[in-house]
Amino acid sequence: MNDPKFRLERVQGAPVSNEEILSDIRRAAELAGTTVVSQRLYSEYGQYDPTTASRRFGTWNKAVIAAGLEIANEINITDERLFENIMLLWEHYGRQPRRAELSRPPSLISQGAFRRRFHSWMDALTQFVSYANAQDARPPSPVEAASGHRTGRDPSLRLRFRVMKRDNFVCCACGASPALTPGLSLHVDHIKAWSRGGETIEENLQTLCEACNLGKSNVL
Repeated sequence: MNDPKFRLERVQGAPVSNEEILSDIRRAAELAGTTVVSQRLYSEYGQYDPTTASRRFGTWNKAVIAAGLEIANEINITDERLFENIMLLWEHYGRQPRRAELSRPPSLISQGAFRRRFHSWMDALTQFVSYANAQDARPPSPVEAASGHRTGRDPSLRLRFRVMKRDNFVCCACGASPALTPGLSLHVDHIKAWSRGGETIEENLQTLCEACNLGKSNVL
C-alpha cells in the first residue's frame, strides 16, 4: 500500500459545525483562485450544499462574510464602488475590460451587480466613462488650503483614470505595464511634488509603477 494512513470519512447525515462550513467556503475560494464566492461557484468547488450555509448563518452572503471573503451578489452597491471595480480591471488589463472578466480576479464585484444597476455591461462602461470625464472640483481640506494649495493632495478616482488612460496604463519612467507584468502596481504621481507647491491637476500628474515611484521618492 502506498498510503498506509487512515482517513476519516464523514458519515452521510452527520451534523456539520459552523467552522467546518466556513473552512470549506475558504477552501473552495482557494481552489477557484478568487476571494469572491457565489453560491454557483461554491456548488462547483464546495463539499456541502450552499443552502446549509444559508440556513446556518441566515443568508449565503452572511456566511461568506463570516468566512472573511467577498460576496458576489451584494445589494445596493454604490456607483462609486462599481466604478472603482471597472477602474481596477481597466488598470489590470491596460484596456477596456470585458464583461466576462468580472467573474475572475482581480474583480471584486460580479456581473449581477452591474446588470441590476446599469442593465448591460456596455451601459455600465458608458456611465463610467461619462463619470471619469466629468470635471472634478474637489476642494482642498482646511489643512491643505492653509498650505497655499487650491487642490487636495490625493487625486480622485476619475482623475486617476484620466491620467492613466492618457499614459496608456504604462509607467512613464520604465514602460512597465500590468497587462504585461501581472501583479504590477501603478501609481499616479505628482511631477512637481505636492509638498513643493505642485497641484493635483492632470498636467502635473504622471503614471509610475511602484518601483519607479518609490525610487523617485528616495531621490527627492
